[in-house]
Amino acid sequence: MEHVSKFEMAIARIDAENAKDPHTEIVGGVSFPGEVLYSRRMTEKLLDFYPDASPELQVAARAQHICRWTIPRNTYPPDRTGYLKWREALKRFHAEKTGKILEDTGYDDDFIERVSSLIRKKQLKKSYESQVLEDVVCLVFLQYYLEDFAAKHLEEKLIDIIRKTWNKMSEPGQEAALKLKLPPAVQKLIGKALQV
Repeated sequence: MEHVSKFEMAIARIDAENAKDPHTEIVGGVSFPGEVLYSRRMTEKLLDFYPDASPELQVAARAQHICRWTIPRNTYPPDRTGYLKWREALKRFHAEKTGKILEDTGYDDDFIERVSSLIRKKQLKKSYESQVLEDVVCLVFLQYYLEDFAAKHLEEKLIDIIRKTWNKMSEPGQEAALKLKLPPAVQKLIGKALQV
């Protein structure tokens, strides 16, 4: 019988939860649950950007949006305050759901707390791995989600969002973003956003 590590079991449990996402995305002619695709992209980008990522950081990246669809944006007011409350509720939810999976998988409290802290973006400016996770979130957004997002919003709003995204990233994150292979329209938007 093949030995499966705690880490592999935790990742499989996260993937199983995300496989319940009713929203799908088609890639290469194959339909995937949206959050499965997002979590795989997060893992792939993390290991490309920071191959020395700790197991805690790898789990946090994989679980960044675990079961996100269960708390839709429209359950909070449409204003900025509502948006920020929604984001905080999501961070709490993702951390708690992941913590339960890790506890069930046999991880100790220290490991669980570290993953939770990363997911909740505590110590963002003080913790190197928290910043790495933020960089990866931004890189995944720019590479895979900005183009569709751009189709739904005015250019002025997009430029503001790109600038805010850029300011969240470290210098290595920004350098990695400039190397992404992006559609010409997205490159043009980023270029406009970065003009001073």
